[in-house]
Amino acid sequence: MAEEFAKSVEDGLKLLKRINMGKDSAVAAPRPPPSMEKLSASLLPASPMVYAVISNPAIVDNPDIPSYQPHVHGRCDPPALIPLQMNGIELEVDCYLDTAFVRVSGSWRVHCIMGSRSCPCRIAVPMGEQGSILGVEVEIPRKSYSTQLIAWDDKKGMEKEAPAEDGGLLKQNVFTLTIPQVDGGSNLSLRLSWSQKLSYSDGQFSLNVPFNFPDYVSPAVKKLAKREKIQLNVNFGTGTEISCKMSSHPLKEVRRHVGKFGFSFEADVLKWSNTDFTFTYDVLTSHIFGGVLLQSPHVQDVDQREMFCVYLFPGNQWTKKVFKKEVIYIIDISGSMNEELLEHTKNALFAALSQLDSEDRFNIIAFNGETYLFSSSMESASNKTVENAIQWVNMNFIAGGTTNIMIPLKQAIEMLSGGRGSVPIIFLVTDGTVEDERQICDFVKSQLTSEGSINPRIHTFGVGTYCNHYFLQMLAMISRGRHDAAYDVESIEFRMQKFFASTSSAIVGDIAIDLLEDLNGVEVYPPHIPDLSYERPLILSGRYQGKFSDSIKAKGLLADLSAFAIDLKIEKAKEIPLDRIFAKQYIDLLTAKAWLSEDKRLEEKVAKMSIQTGVASEYTRMMLLETDGTKAMELSGVKKASLKKDSLEENKGQRAILLRSLSIGFGNLTATVENVPPGFEEPRLPEAAEIFVKAASNCCNSMCNRCCCMCCIQCCSKMNDQCAIALTQLCAALACFGCFECCSAICCSGGDGD
Repeated sequence: MAEEFAKSVEDGLKLLKRINMGKDSAVAAPRPPPSMEKLSASLLPASPMVYAVISNPAIVDNPDIPSYQPHVHGRCDPPALIPLQMNGIELEVDCYLDTAFVRVSGSWRVHCIMGSRSCPCRIAVPMGEQGSILGVEVEIPRKSYSTQLIAWDDKKGMEKEAPAEDGGLLKQNVFTLTIPQVDGGSNLSLRLSWSQKLSYSDGQFSLNVPFNFPDYVSPAVKKLAKREKIQLNVNFGTGTEISCKMSSHPLKEVRRHVGKFGFSFEADVLKWSNTDFTFTYDVLTSHIFGGVLLQSPHVQDVDQREMFCVYLFPGNQWTKKVFKKEVIYIIDISGSMNEELLEHTKNALFAALSQLDSEDRFNIIAFNGETYLFSSSMESASNKTVENAIQWVNMNFIAGGTTNIMIPLKQAIEMLSGGRGSVPIIFLVTDGTVEDERQICDFVKSQLTSEGSINPRIHTFGVGTYCNHYFLQMLAMISRGRHDAAYDVESIEFRMQKFFASTSSAIVGDIAIDLLEDLNGVEVYPPHIPDLSYERPLILSGRYQGKFSDSIKAKGLLADLSAFAIDLKIEKAKEIPLDRIFAKQYIDLLTAKAWLSEDKRLEEKVAKMSIQTGVASEYTRMMLLETDGTKAMELSGVKKASLKKDSLEENKGQRAILLRSLSIGFGNLTATVENVPPGFEEPRLPEAAEIFVKAASNCCNSMCNRCCCMCCIQCCSKMNDQCAIALTQLCAALACFGCFECCSAICCSGGDGD
């Protein structure tokens, strides 16, 4: 899907050459890179973008200075995408704990369509780490559009579902939306909002927002002012001093208090930002620290219990001792894990093996329908053993066969049972779905009850969307593990390597919060608390009834198996929206719980939370609401209300278009059985030859359906010779016109109009 999008943008840049921008033209279409791989990387959106969707190239022209354009035959199939020129852009980011809320406001002009014509416009919104779209609002002359979530079964008054290209995920972190018709020469005003995670490494938090605009979105007129504005607000919420380390843009500090600060940048610029907006800051403490944030629910909250957040941060002291590890890597080598996927997985595995300490022990289990063990017992991670393991992996990681997760998981748990003085870890990597997933969860629950030893942590990593990520998330959650995923083939190695590193550096294990057991109606996510790693802070959220005491402790085990305890400072969360910060985590974990228990009430609860917070879920759908006339824009990601089934009928002048689901689903058993590799989730566009054959066959079939009936044969048998000759000539003429139309529509559609 991404390659087709990049190809459409390349076609659009070719069409852009047809336009005469006048003598004061400031920009020119760039030369695309020679290779397809570089083409896809350079033409995919790296910032919020808007494109004119061109099916008929004859409408491409300067709306202000009409010029002579040579006639273009045929149509663009798939449509070309011409990047629109941007008139102004504003970026506002609010950071709380490990989450950032991003809002972008901007104006784009349809500078490439005749003033008397119109075309659809496609919006592309790339998001940062674990990004989740919250809302899109658009204003054009005489109309406004906004996105809104509705319950899965709430589709009354809707049009049929929009095509794939009209709304959905181009990639897992790129949301696209098509506005039906926009007049040439008019302006689009956009408000976009999404949430994303901050990265944590070496004791630092890092924010990275896609904000890299290509040169060809600059206004063609050099003298036109380009206004760029950035505003950053950080509220760490812990009362701990923080220090700014690095910024990609020249920000000016406008306020500073303990634990929070604000920066801004506003100026007329010569060119738009050509780099992502990045910001890094330190938490100024060298030791482990933690606390509790409390907050009451707002009036419209679907859950009226009190909210709490427990956080533990490792600090920046690198002398901490980590747990000795016993690690088993369980790697899927079924037929769908083709050569490219296995190559990325092997590279990440080799990097993880090289990071093991000589005191650690490890093993590797490759599985499909059968299991293949590197060793019958755990091996010390000496240099020689690691080299042998790498050779074994290169020889035995050959894709083929079916998928069976239960057998290797049983073998790994049995191999790690009874271990003392170390953290037993199982890494499960798979791209497929299996039938006995609920039985696997029940089996793991029954095994993790041993006394006197640390139970195995099962860390799960899903590849693509054919595996059931909610099963993998539940499997990790019940074993104090963590879950991560790579939906794009090119991100597998980086994400997997980062995941291995962050989950293998535990400094505090078997953590318990003493007061949580005494509260009424308490619900904490994740319910089984993961270990604290020096590469990853620990943040829990939940709801409760009752009252927190004035002193709360977090307890656990240090790497030397000595007891760990820390007093948690309790604070009221002022100006920190806890319900929004943890909305995605809460929805995902609650969805996993609903999947395991098959509880319809939990599904309804997830749907209500999704609509309230604007975070998409498995039980809600996004729609595009079109309203005639101008309407004040209210940010969709901030203000959400449940949409009644008859609300569309009550609001005259509104039209709703149902968009594609933004959820990842519960796996695809059929694709797993058929060993379909990840990356083929989206339907690929047919080649030109396939289009021609399909068009020709449809044409012939239509003619046969109308001309090969018995009545027609009987009628022709009674004609005289002259009538038969005339009918034959007429059919031949019609056939010629039909062939000419096919050629103009298919064969000539790839021209760039030069």
